[in-house]
Amino acid sequence: MKAAELLVKCLEHEGVEYIFGVPGEENIDVMDALRDSKIEFIVTRHETSAAFMAGTYGKLTRKPGVCLATLGPGATNLLTGVANANMDLCPIVAITGQAGLERQHKVSHQYYDMEDVYREVTKWNAQIKSPDVVPEVVRKAFKVATEEKTGATHIELPEDVASKEASGAPLSLAEHKLSEADEPIIQEAAKLIDQAKRPIILAGNGVTRGKATNELRELVVKTNLPVVHTFMGKGAIPWTDKHSLLTAGIGGNDYITCGFTESDLIIAIGFDMAEYSPKDWNPDGQVPILHIDTKESEVDACYPVKLNVVGNLKENIRNLTGALSQRERDLDWVDEVRKKALAELDSFKEDSGYPVKPQKIISDLRSVLNEDSIVISDVGAHKMWMARMYHCYEPNTCLISNGLASMGFAVPSAIAAKMVYPDKQVVAVCGDGAFQMTSMELETAKRLNLPIVILLWRDEGYGLIEWHQMKAFNRSSHIKFGNPDFKLLAKSYGFEALKVEKAEELKSVLDQAISMNKPVLIDCPVDYKENMKLTEKLGNLIC
Repeated sequence: MKAAELLVKCLEHEGVEYIFGVPGEENIDVMDALRDSKIEFIVTRHETSAAFMAGTYGKLTRKPGVCLATLGPGATNLLTGVANANMDLCPIVAITGQAGLERQHKVSHQYYDMEDVYREVTKWNAQIKSPDVVPEVVRKAFKVATEEKTGATHIELPEDVASKEASGAPLSLAEHKLSEADEPIIQEAAKLIDQAKRPIILAGNGVTRGKATNELRELVVKTNLPVVHTFMGKGAIPWTDKHSLLTAGIGGNDYITCGFTESDLIIAIGFDMAEYSPKDWNPDGQVPILHIDTKESEVDACYPVKLNVVGNLKENIRNLTGALSQRERDLDWVDEVRKKALAELDSFKEDSGYPVKPQKIISDLRSVLNEDSIVISDVGAHKMWMARMYHCYEPNTCLISNGLASMGFAVPSAIAAKMVYPDKQVVAVCGDGAFQMTSMELETAKRLNLPIVILLWRDEGYGLIEWHQMKAFNRSSHIKFGNPDFKLLAKSYGFEALKVEKAEELKSVLDQAISMNKPVLIDCPVDYKENMKLTEKLGNLIC
């Protein structure tokens, strides 16, 4: 068999269901081998979208998503989505074609050294230089991608190697289990918590990744510790829980971050630096950190670690809970913070302003969706509102790219989420800037008959950049653009299309879109004058 055929057999052995990508001339042997495979190849309209889809698939299934592109521009297009997945710690294996070995020593058509290019955005990557090493390369790519912390790997297959005869078979799979922290470490961590007068938990992305949600909730019930969520840690405990201090991460003062200033111990669980810079919540580095994660902490002056509890997050939290005594704590201050934060959202439920205010959009969206519905936020001004105010009952029900924070993330990710969970409501929340970066994937969603809903916040410009410009200079520069008729655009792709004409009808439009059980786009004009009002409000907030 050819090396390309052996590659596909190895992918099947790894349990790959889908490959997202765009075929090319230099990977025709792989594409031909896939014709006879049980793996379904999902043709996307852009390589970046393919990597976004693979990353979201990996995040939701905890199995590496696989994406594929050809050499040169195909590989460089794929790069952004791979980098995004790697920084968000989503397991993903990227496969790219390449020029034949015989022309890689010189300037050649569409040739760049992609092994070198991908090195900085992956955990590991390799070129297959011999057909017989295919099983080893594939096994290592999947092994490294799924090791904590999970992330991206990359395989490059030159076209001449792909067509050569290969011998060998897929290698056996092996589970990797993280060790638990030693008992003295657990006891020391318990002592730190018991001695603290006002400890607070910061729950990050790793809680979900480590399947430690139930363990964290049991810890909270026993100890009465309040929990702040990062953007990517949403749902670690339900937002309705009295211990939930909701979500922090917008930077500067906020109702939630004021809790950090009152704390004498921050228990960071499954937290990664890319989620929420410590300088925004521990600027003087005065509050000590108890770091509980799969790896030791990054060095940061604002993240003064008192103790690292490293290893299997699920087991370490369970052991820590067992080592701690039942505690009653004063949660009046938590209740006050919750009341202020939730009142800010509730006060806009009946707002009739048009264009629609961000708070009203989020309030209506939360009210119509189920507890397990999946919302994916793209990157832009809307992301800051969604991250701060869209509250979750369960983990992985609000997906936000907050490492690389790539625009265009939401629509491809909604497609992947609906493939993984066909019975759940899936909504992509996009700004008109981000939407236009991957709007061609509406065709992919329609072709796959995936009933996703796209809620488009339209303001005719790059709202988040304008927000920063206004804060810095009190004037904006070069952020406005034109838009197509989004209803016509959506219909041309076979989507149903609805437009919000007044604030009072938003909720009914959302209900209608969800009940259609078809791909639907909702065009909703948004009033981003609220951005600077929020900046002023938070600037005047005194902790």
